Amino acid sequence: MKHFFTSTSLALLIGLGSLPLTDSVLAATTAPAANSWDSLKPDRGQVYASVNIVELLKNYHYSKPPLNDARSVIIYDSYIKLLDPARIYFLASDIAGFDKWKTQFDDFLKDGNLNPGFDIYKRYLDRVKSRLDFTLAELNKGVDKIDFTTHETLLVDRKDAPWIKTEADLDDLWRKRLKDEVLRMKIAGKEPKAIQELLIKRYKNQLARLGQTRSEDIFQAYINAFTQSYDPHTNYLSPDNAENFDINMSLSLEGIGAVLQSDNDLVKVLRLVPAGPAAKTKQLAPADKIVGVAQGDGEMVDVIGWRLDEVVKKIRGPKGSVVRLEVIPATNAPNDQTSKVVTITREAVKLEEQAAKKSILNLKQDGRDYKIGIIELPTFYQDFKAMKAGNADYTSTTRDVKRLLGELKQENVDGVVMDLRNNGGGSLPEAKELTSLFIDSGPTVLIRSADGRMDVLEDQNPTGAYYTGPLAVLVNRLSASASEIFAGAMQDYHRALIIGGQTFGKGTVQTLQPLKHGELKYTVAKFYRVSGQSTQHQGVLPDIDYPSIIDTKEIGESALPEAMPWDTIRPAIMPTADPFKPFLAQLTKRHDERSNKDAEFTYIRDRLALTQKLMSEKTVSLNEEERRAQHTDIENQQLALENTRRKAKGEEPLKELKKEDEDALPAEPDDSKPEDDAYLSETGHILLDYLKLNTSVAKQ
Repeated sequence: MKHFFTSTSLALLIGLGSLPLTDSVLAATTAPAANSWDSLKPDRGQVYASVNIVELLKNYHYSKPPLNDARSVIIYDSYIKLLDPARIYFLASDIAGFDKWKTQFDDFLKDGNLNPGFDIYKRYLDRVKSRLDFTLAELNKGVDKIDFTTHETLLVDRKDAPWIKTEADLDDLWRKRLKDEVLRMKIAGKEPKAIQELLIKRYKNQLARLGQTRSEDIFQAYINAFTQSYDPHTNYLSPDNAENFDINMSLSLEGIGAVLQSDNDLVKVLRLVPAGPAAKTKQLAPADKIVGVAQGDGEMVDVIGWRLDEVVKKIRGPKGSVVRLEVIPATNAPNDQTSKVVTITREAVKLEEQAAKKSILNLKQDGRDYKIGIIELPTFYQDFKAMKAGNADYTSTTRDVKRLLGELKQENVDGVVMDLRNNGGGSLPEAKELTSLFIDSGPTVLIRSADGRMDVLEDQNPTGAYYTGPLAVLVNRLSASASEIFAGAMQDYHRALIIGGQTFGKGTVQTLQPLKHGELKYTVAKFYRVSGQSTQHQGVLPDIDYPSIIDTKEIGESALPEAMPWDTIRPAIMPTADPFKPFLAQLTKRHDERSNKDAEFTYIRDRLALTQKLMSEKTVSLNEEERRAQHTDIENQQLALENTRRKAKGEEPLKELKKEDEDALPAEPDDSKPEDDAYLSETGHILLDYLKLNTSVAKQ
């Protein structure tokens, strides 16, 4: 959905309010500039844009929350957290000085007064420069001089730590941070000389980029602290970023097929585009952290501390060229800096590679052979150009799935599994049309706009359901948007068993509004299931849960700050008897009995438990002997888990854990037989269990 207001309404919005364009708002400092950023100030275009954004959100944002003192506190807290999430730059005295504005940002924004936001950011730049200068001075003493025999610890989870009071205490914290950084690299196998050269280069680069800060960088950070207090998908785009909507709106990396987000000083993989170059390597996964980028065989450039847009530009490149990424896997322990290099050939994601595919899952259960049809759907696609051109045979998800269902009927399958794992969505009309293949008629999704208007998308297929046989839908945390609409409809109509993990939970619609200075993306509508439940925040909850290989606290709508809440509205269909409900307890019991004996399920559960245990640790030792012992203990636990899995599968145990084994994601689909996919096979068994328990279900 892309909506543009008329030029008349835009002009009216720009003209709203009295802008106090006084010297106090726009005047530059007259003092000599000690740093390049001291003279940075908001310009007239930014002032107008800020007031324009205030009015747009006031009148057109979906939830229209008041811009008052309470929201001012949210804006202030979000801005400070954006700049210093680990509380390692600002002093307590800085925060005390800023606190006087805590309830005034609503007034500042309404008046177009951007100076407080600029003042805070420039103080932040001062503090960052001070820390970089201190760290470089420490590095120049030589990393070989650092004493790793003392019994010091470092608090690594500092989001709730008190603000540090003195420069001396801040120096001590950064001395420990540097010690930790060196120790991580030392344990990962790097030599002292290489460590020193890398870190000096890293911090000098960060210092150089600090000096390149522009007024627009400050404005974008400050205004986004404001816009994202409404919801995480409401963002301001600077004029430069607005020129490339695909990159800066979705942060989709052209050429490798990945979506990234900032994570403090690192860049984290949010998700992979199905059938994209990154996904094909099977070496990159959600929550992996990118620490280096190289072009072809060129030098690996350290990108820790870089801005997200800078990393994006580094990764992008012409089709057919090669990029190498140095990655710290998400599966690493918190204090494990061991990285791997992933080589990716940039290419466009081809439509045919994202098209629906079918396969046959052959299962033996209760002494009988069964065939389950599998339809893997990586995305909801539609050839819009061909459709607009009047081509009657344009490519679409629904047409392809209908054809595959027909072929599966001819093969006399006992049931069908729709595999929507990692399907991030796509065409909303296709989600509606796909639903129509499995129900006779009725509403498929509800869209509630900011003005309260309710649009009901409805299946009006006069021929009724195309497939009425047994059906299961397999989802995971990366099933989002259109996937959630389809899965939700299948659950609400009691048409399919929903199996797997809680879905992503993005149930909002955004629009893009051009401004005279940049653009604004903001939320204008919300999706609701026909049962009246929102897909927002909560997503779709499966009937039968599988263990997740993704930490739901790190990935998903609920992991985003200020995410809009889950809610309900009046249902669009009358409640009917749920044919699955009487059997869910028994189905879950049988699933548990099987999965508790299954090597893959056991491995995933135990690995997830170990990861959560490691992630819960707040401090790390800075003693090398203790740290190496801890590292060895973690590797031994990981090796034991891997060898337990191998033993159950009749494979030779490993003597040591290699990274390619440690990072393997056994439950994800690959190019092997569907029977080799533990989650897919178990879904087939659950569907067969249901057929046996409910003998009234007929096969079609």
